[in-house]
Amino acid sequence: MRKVIYWIHTSVDGHIAGPNGEFDWPVMGPELSAWSDAINDRVDTFLYGRVVWELMSSYWPTADQISDHPHDLRFAKVWREMPKIVFSRTLTEAGWGARVENDVESVLRDLKAQPGKDLLLTGGAGLAARLAELDLIDEYQVVVHPVVLGGGKRLFPLAERFDLELAETRTFDGRAVLLSYRR
Repeated sequence: MRKVIYWIHTSVDGHIAGPNGEFDWPVMGPELSAWSDAINDRVDTFLYGRVVWELMSSYWPTADQISDHPHDLRFAKVWREMPKIVFSRTLTEAGWGARVENDVESVLRDLKAQPGKDLLLTGGAGLAARLAELDLIDEYQVVVHPVVLGGGKRLFPLAERFDLELAETRTFDGRAVLLSYRR
């Protein structure tokens, strides 16, 4: 069965965006970028909520034309070519090879039962909270960056407690730490 992998960047104080929504603090060094590439090789579909979709689709379609960062140059092509699903109650179209769905539970249960590679949810605390509530996330890939944001959007805005099993830890570029958990 296919897995849903949740990959998220967080600050040491547990925020995925700063007090004003800023997301200028994650640093994609060579080792973290290589890990990102390996995760992308495991998946055949990207999953997004509307808010993260709007951020991703505003940058990645042309990132390789405006950035010279090695990660951006590699990932822009992957992002454009990867099938994407945007879960939203307000969007009707998304563009860039994405389809819009609103029934999170049935769509993901169906996708997980189909043959194929794993599915990657990047960012998006709201959608991740809903998927966790439905027990549809199989792996949590949390990358902790050495910054304290002092507020902002929380990593896990979940109401219910649940346990995770530590699968792996790793340090990237002498800076960021991966905490990999299984459900």
